Amino acid sequence: MFRSIARMAFAAAATLAVAGPAAADEFINVLTGGTSGVYYPMGVALSKIYGEAIPGVRPSVQATKASVENLNLLQQGKGEVAFTLGDSLAFAWEGNEEAGFKNKLTKLRGMAAIYPNYIQVVASKDSGIKTLADLKGKRLSVGAPKSGTELNARAILGGAGITYKDLGKVEYLPFAESVELMKNRQLDATLQSAGLGVAAIRDLATSVDIVVVEIPAEVVDKVGAPYVKATIPANTYQGQDKDVQAAAVVNYLVTRSDMKEDTVYQMTKAMYDRLPELAAAHSAGKEIKLENALQGMPLPLHPGAEKFFKEKGVLK
Repeated sequence: MFRSIARMAFAAAATLAVAGPAAADEFINVLTGGTSGVYYPMGVALSKIYGEAIPGVRPSVQATKASVENLNLLQQGKGEVAFTLGDSLAFAWEGNEEAGFKNKLTKLRGMAAIYPNYIQVVASKDSGIKTLADLKGKRLSVGAPKSGTELNARAILGGAGITYKDLGKVEYLPFAESVELMKNRQLDATLQSAGLGVAAIRDLATSVDIVVVEIPAEVVDKVGAPYVKATIPANTYQGQDKDVQAAAVVNYLVTRSDMKEDTVYQMTKAMYDRLPELAAAHSAGKEIKLENALQGMPLPLHPGAEKFFKEKGVLK
């Protein structure tokens, strides 16, 4: 009897040993940005969607310094899907060392164009800053070093004929830390590249009287693609009672070339099937539209995403 039970237990263990690897969860690490930005809450919502809609996956979310770090991590196999700004993505694909990419990141593959990032320059009213030219001699935070935001800062300031040397002080800080310094009057302005209604600026506007500084159309035209003219609608932030001209650049979701075709297909489908959940996570999610999914994509699509967009008629 004992031997019979032992044989049955051994057989069951052997079966589990064979079945184990096949039944193992597939990890999907979502690379986002700082917790006070837009990428992070969107990434949390996306992770939840993956976990509920795709059998056999185990999603996780990683807070990072955003675009440049995300793309380098993907290339190293340390993530499965990442949020990124379009200009950072183009620089990664071409291997622009000045932008933070020592070599061409050949393992990257596109998933979808999502929502535009608005380049938002916000100053304290007490600073006296009303235009981009007024930033000269002032203290400005331009985002984490060589982040997507900082690349945007260089481009927009350059378009306005301003260099970092023209500023009184340059701080390379994430959104939340920039806001804390402004509250303490240790900083005059912050440039943040994010979806409209970013939490850090909303927080700032409840504590300090702010000015949302205009980025004139001629500056955007001078900078050129991938930047486009945009408008920050009145009342996006407390105390902002008028529309403000600005610049925008498209955000993308990116994956790795070695990801399974079916997994990426399921990831892409799950997101578009459940867009209201992304809109609930952050207002920027309302701007994700299937018809814009391939807008300006600067690198090849992953075959899984390609299959989905062909099914939907977005890709011929």
